[in-house]
Amino acid sequence: MAGTDGRSTAGLVLAAGEGRRFGGTKQLAELGGRPLIEHALAALGELERVVVVLGARAEEIRAGADLGRAEVIVCGDWSDGMSASLRSGLDALAEAAEVVIVLADQPFITAAVVERVRAAAGPAARAVYGGEPGHPVVIRRPLLGRAGELTGDAGFRDLLGGAAEVECSDLADPRDIDTRDDLEVVRP
Repeated sequence: MAGTDGRSTAGLVLAAGEGRRFGGTKQLAELGGRPLIEHALAALGELERVVVVLGARAEEIRAGADLGRAEVIVCGDWSDGMSASLRSGLDALAEAAEVVIVLADQPFITAAVVERVRAAAGPAARAVYGGEPGHPVVIRRPLLGRAGELTGDAGFRDLLGGAAEVECSDLADPRDIDTRDDLEVVRP
């Protein structure tokens, strides 16, 4: 799938956290018959290239989920926060014109949400739900080149000033699964 300047659009699934609040490997927690991480991959299904960044329990996740055609990157410094995972994933996607970033613990984000956010113009766009910022986030050149500035657990948040905000509450539930109680609330 071509990006805004003819180069490719890639997907990036951030899945490196240890799931401390969840009390285990939440990427493998089942919802609707499949692990949470597989829901994130499904949202990016139409993109020609997808990278998954793993960290804590990387081998357990590889063994327990169908990562399909996704390229797996293991972030050695995952415990430094989301910025370390982002830098690892974006390094692997250095040639992409735009990168769609999703989180492995948001199972209700769909391909329709990804496409709506991608349709927004500018160097960056993000989904909002009832006016509250969320994911996916789409980052394009030249903003992608600033990934090296990322620190801590904020991701691109500090660099997204002026990003297009795309309302998506009519398409998806943005909640993430942080605890086992969160998972039980959304299970049918």
